[in-house]
Amino acid sequence: MSTITRRLPPAEASGLRTGARHRLAQVYRTGDLVVLGLGVMIGAGIFSIAGQQAATMAGPGVILSFMIAGIACLLACLCYAELSSTMPASGSAYTFTYVIFGEVWAWIIGWALILELQVAAAVVARAWGQITVGALGNFGVRLPRSGLVEDGLVLLILVLLTGVVAVGARIGLRALWIMVSAKLLAIGAVVVVGVAYVDVANFGDFYVDPKPAAVPSATVLDLFFGQSQVFGWFGVFAAAPVIAFAYIGFDIVATAAEETVNPRGVVPKGMIRSLVIATVIYIAVAAVMVGMVPHTAISLDAPLSSAFEAAGVDWMVHVIDAGAVLGLTTVILVLIVGQTRVLFSMARDGLIPRGLAAISRAYHTPSRVTLVIGAIAILLAEFVPVLTMQELVVVGTLFAFLFVSAGVIVMRRRMPELERGFRVPLSPLLPALSLVATLWLMVNLRVQTWTWFALWMTFGLVVYLVYGRRHSVLAESERPPSPPLPGRGRHRR
Repeated sequence: MSTITRRLPPAEASGLRTGARHRLAQVYRTGDLVVLGLGVMIGAGIFSIAGQQAATMAGPGVILSFMIAGIACLLACLCYAELSSTMPASGSAYTFTYVIFGEVWAWIIGWALILELQVAAAVVARAWGQITVGALGNFGVRLPRSGLVEDGLVLLILVLLTGVVAVGARIGLRALWIMVSAKLLAIGAVVVVGVAYVDVANFGDFYVDPKPAAVPSATVLDLFFGQSQVFGWFGVFAAAPVIAFAYIGFDIVATAAEETVNPRGVVPKGMIRSLVIATVIYIAVAAVMVGMVPHTAISLDAPLSSAFEAAGVDWMVHVIDAGAVLGLTTVILVLIVGQTRVLFSMARDGLIPRGLAAISRAYHTPSRVTLVIGAIAILLAEFVPVLTMQELVVVGTLFAFLFVSAGVIVMRRRMPELERGFRVPLSPLLPALSLVATLWLMVNLRVQTWTWFALWMTFGLVVYLVYGRRHSVLAESERPPSPPLPGRGRHRR
C-alpha cells in the first residue's frame, strides 16, 4: 500500500497495541484539563501583549483584536474537540491526521508539532530567564550583569521541570494546580486594582486613523497588497495573528486524552472551557491596560508595570513580576508534557525509534523521551537565539489547525459511524470558517518565517523517507512473513 493512502485504523488510534504501546495512567479530570489549558495559554504575555499591540498596531481597537483572535481559535478548538472525542489519543493532531489522511500526512503534522512544541519550550525558557532576572532586580537583588546568571536560571528551570514531567503526571499536576492558582490571583489583582484607574476617554471609539507601517513586516499578505498599514481596521485585524500566539496551547490539552478519565466527554469540555476562560481573562487585562494609559503613551518595554507606576501603585509591579514568572513556569511545564506525548505516539507507531516509547516501570511515564526532549530544549535555549524564532511556533501550530479543521469535514463523510463524544455544530460551515480564519492568520506571518518552515519540513520529509516509511508499524504489518529456515518449517508429507 502507498504511504500516501496507508491510514491508521480508527480502532488502533485509541486502542492498545503490542510492543511499545502501553497504557498511560489516567489522572486527569475536567478541572485538571482546564488548569492544563490555562497553564499553557496564560503566560507572561498577558501583561505585555495588549499594550504592545495597542501602541504599535491597533490602538484601543486591540480589544477587538483579542475578540477576533479568540473567535478564530475557538473555531479550531471546536474541531479539535470533535476529533479528540472520537480518537482520544496522545498524538492529538498527528494521530487524527494518521487516521483521516494517511501516514505521510501524519508525519508532516507530527514534524510540525515537534517544531512548535520544542522551539516553544526553548523560547519560553529563555524568556523566563530574562523575566526572572528582571523580577529579582525589582525586588532589590543585585546580580552580575553577565549573561551567565540568566543562562544558569534557564538551565535550572528546564532541568527541574523536565524532572517533574519524567517522574510522573500526578506530581506535575499538583504543581500545576498550585502555580496556576497563584498566577490567576496575580491577574485578578491586576484587573481589580487597575479598574480603579481606568479613564473611559482612553477607549475612544476603538478606532485610530490608519497610517503606513514605519517598518514593513514583509508578510505573505504584503506580497499581494503592497506596503502594510498600522491602526485602522487593517491594524485591528493584523494584530489578531500576533495575539493568537497567546491563545495557542489549547491543542495541547488533546495530548492528555489517554491519561484522562472518560476522555470522550471530558477532553472537549476541558479544552473549550480553558480557551473561553483564557479569552475572557485576556480581554479583561487588555481593557484595563488600554483604559489606564492612552495608546500613544504606552511603554513598549513594560506596558502594564509602567501604567501602574504612573498611577502611583508601585507595589503592583512586584505582583506583575510574580505572575509573569509563575505564568512562564507553567507554560514550560505543559509544553514539555505535550511534546512528550506527541513523540511518544510517533515512537510507538514506529515513525521514530520505538525505544523512545518505553514506559518507566518506576514512574509509569514515558520518561526516556521526556529526558531527550528536555536535553534538546536546553541545547536550543542555551546556544540558539530562540527569541527570534517565535513565529516558527505559530506557523507549526496553525499548520496543524488546517488539517484538524479539514479533518472534521472529511471524517464526517468517510467515517460517519464512529462514536463522537462531541460534534462541531453547523458542520461543515464552522470547520470551513476555521480553515479560512487559520489561513488568514497564516498569511499574516513573515515570508522569512515561511522560508525557515519550508526548510524544516523538507528536512522532515527526508527523515521520513530514510527511516519512518520503512519502520512504521503499518509498514511492517504489510510485509510478507519471512520464509521458515531450512529444517524448521512444516513437516513434509
